[in-house]
Amino acid sequence: MNDESSQSLDGLFSIAGKVAVVTGGSRGIGRMIAGGFVRAGCRVYITARKAAACDATAAELSAFGECISMPLDLAVDGGVEALVQGVSEREDRLHILVNNAGATWGAPLEEYPLSAFDKLWSVNVKALFALTVASLPLLRAAAGAADPARVINIGSIDGLGVPAVESYAYSTTKAGVHMLTRHLASRLAPDSITVNAIAPGPFDSKMMAYLLDDPQLRAAVADSVPLGRVGEPEDMAGTAIFLASRAGRYLTGAVIPVDGGLSTIRR
Repeated sequence: MNDESSQSLDGLFSIAGKVAVVTGGSRGIGRMIAGGFVRAGCRVYITARKAAACDATAAELSAFGECISMPLDLAVDGGVEALVQGVSEREDRLHILVNNAGATWGAPLEEYPLSAFDKLWSVNVKALFALTVASLPLLRAAAGAADPARVINIGSIDGLGVPAVESYAYSTTKAGVHMLTRHLASRLAPDSITVNAIAPGPFDSKMMAYLLDDPQLRAAVADSVPLGRVGEPEDMAGTAIFLASRAGRYLTGAVIPVDGGLSTIRR
């Protein structure tokens, strides 16, 4: 390998100097990604519905770099516009958009409310689509053939196979996120914007707290994973950094399971 190639490889996974937005960034998977981006040298804007939690996370992550809190609800009227306006007032381009904000709902089949489909469609799919479209001027300003702008959607392995729990609207909307990812990837490729999805397995988050906060249930979950453990922050941050870096610039329309192999044995 010559010197030029070696110097090029030094920056293969670098995202230093980029601007990122991470929705639902105050906790769980969003916080894992935001923390990884901040430590990697990104200026990161995080959103969350609860202002106190959003502000606290931004303050904690600011010890490692730049993290700005923008608390709001993307699922309500004007939420998406408020976020884009807030970022636009501070930035003239956006290199990375992570659509992570989401909700879940579990109930037995004959008790499962139709309202769950309305709520989860609005949060998990509709808001994701609206924010991506509203962010296009900022993303296009950052995009180039040699270094595309990136959209990273957070799906789920529950959208890849039938989950064990009765979360009908959640699994359906996450499957929708995966299809929307591929559809947007096809449409936005000519604009030098890549669109990919991460489909997480078991990670510490509010959605999985009912399982992972119980030591016995946590052990059972870990035993069900081929790699024998629950996901850790570095696993999620590393995948997102790969997608946002030069290493991932030729990948678009992909849905990447980050699940320790769990999706390979799901029915």
